[in-house]
Amino acid sequence: MAVRTVLLAMMLSLAPWAMAAEPLPKQITLVSEEWVDYTNADGTGVAWDVLRKVFEPAGVHVVAQSAPYSRAVGLVKRGEADAWVGSYKQENADNLYPKWHFDMDHIYALGLASKPAPTLAALGQYRLAWVRGYDYGSYLPNVSNYREVQRRDGILPMLEHERVDFYIDAKTEVDYVLGQTSQPERFRSTHVAELPLYLAFSRTGQAQALCELFDQRMAELVRSGELKPIFERWKQPYPFSALSKPQ
Repeated sequence: MAVRTVLLAMMLSLAPWAMAAEPLPKQITLVSEEWVDYTNADGTGVAWDVLRKVFEPAGVHVVAQSAPYSRAVGLVKRGEADAWVGSYKQENADNLYPKWHFDMDHIYALGLASKPAPTLAALGQYRLAWVRGYDYGSYLPNVSNYREVQRRDGILPMLEHERVDFYIDAKTEVDYVLGQTSQPERFRSTHVAELPLYLAFSRTGQAQALCELFDQRMAELVRSGELKPIFERWKQPYPFSALSKPQ
């Protein structure tokens, strides 16, 4: 009886990630579109820093890769990466999603300043555009009239010639588009939604173990507030409080 008690105490004293369904690998390969100061190609940025804080204290080295969004999804589906960064919840049924998000996407509508500012409830009344693969139609209400574009370079002419009413994207990307004009006063960006951001894991035993580790570590880091300095350093809004829960 005493031996069994000691063994049980030893098991309970192990770090949670040591009890995952499959032994944890020494590294995790994460792939993301390159977003300025968020997932830079050189491995810097708020998201890369947050994800290193999640995994590396648990002994899992983060390997950061850059690829266009659609290609990032494909790499994970083919098992060439463990997860892609910045998915919306249950965006793809082929992937495994953790309970915890790691950030919030601040979604804006960019349009001509001469047009009325849109509201979330009224977005379905307008002709919208967004980058291919982002699937905002599944997360914004009553949206049916939209077009997908390959690149952000042609957005401003589309708005100027009124081929669409509003361009939908995260604030960082809307600011990037606005940086392409010498007359930013001609345009207005309006906040319309907040969408939680997730890692989307491949459906493998290794990814399952990494997904469980991610949830365990995020719960710890949100309670402790250890992620807050990362967001402050990159001048980004902190998306959690000590009482935050998975979404």
